[in-house]
This record gives sequence, structure tokens and C-alpha cells, in this order.
Amino acid sequence: MRVEVKARNNEELIRKLERVLSDDVTEVYVNLRPTKEILVRILERAPNVRKISCPPSLYPKVSKKVIAALAQMGIDLVPEGYPRGRPRKYDEKTVRQVRELLMRGVPAKEISTRMGIPLRTVYYMMERNGKFQENGRS
Repeated sequence: MRVEVKARNNEELIRKLERVLSDDVTEVYVNLRPTKEILVRILERAPNVRKISCPPSLYPKVSKKVIAALAQMGIDLVPEGYPRGRPRKYDEKTVRQVRELLMRGVPAKEISTRMGIPLRTVYYMMERNGKFQENGRS
């Protein structure tokens, strides 16, 4: 079982770890730098853990000795990134469909109407993909 524990400081993280970890947990994600104290708490409360992950920005700050010690115990400490910023409104499939319609020469206004996407967004996708064509404007 995978557990994600997010907190604002180490004390809060340790309190949350005490509450949510159990013997059946095999993966743990923490949003703070995994210090020795945090790792000890994880190992005490979840002895079957095999993977501990943290944000990529904090991974380089973890001691190499700690990473090596965990590896000897069969536990991987890995960076795991969550996408930052605002989520995309249109998935890759929709963007691909717009791109295909543009390649076929369908006017932007028609794409907008057909797919229910604002005209300005279609133009943005055209510009972003380097496919902006003057004859595609309607």
C-alpha cells in the first residue's frame, strides 16, 4: 500500500507519520526532506516499506550515507515529482486532434466550433506548435 504524507514542518510530518503508517505500507511519499529522524520513524512504523520518495528539489539534500544505508536495507529513496503549476485544461489527445485538423487545412474557426474550444485557444495551440498559418485564420 502507498501512503502520501504532506506537512508544513518536520514536527507535523512526524505526527502524521505516526498516525498513517502501519505494517502493510510498502511505499511512502513525504513532501519534506527525509531527515534521519523522519526515516527512523518511517522504518519503525512501517517495517515492510520498500520505497520512500520525496520531491526532486529536496533529493540532492539527502545525505549520501543515508541513501546508501537505506539501499543496504533494500529500500529505495527516489525523487518523485508532481507537476507544478496550473493543470492543463485540454489533454494531449485533444491537442493532437486540433493539430491533425490544422494539418488538413481546417480553419481555426471551424475547429473551435467542432471541438467546443474557444477560438483564442485554437490560435494559441497553433502558435505553440509552430503551425500558425495565415490561411488558417477565419
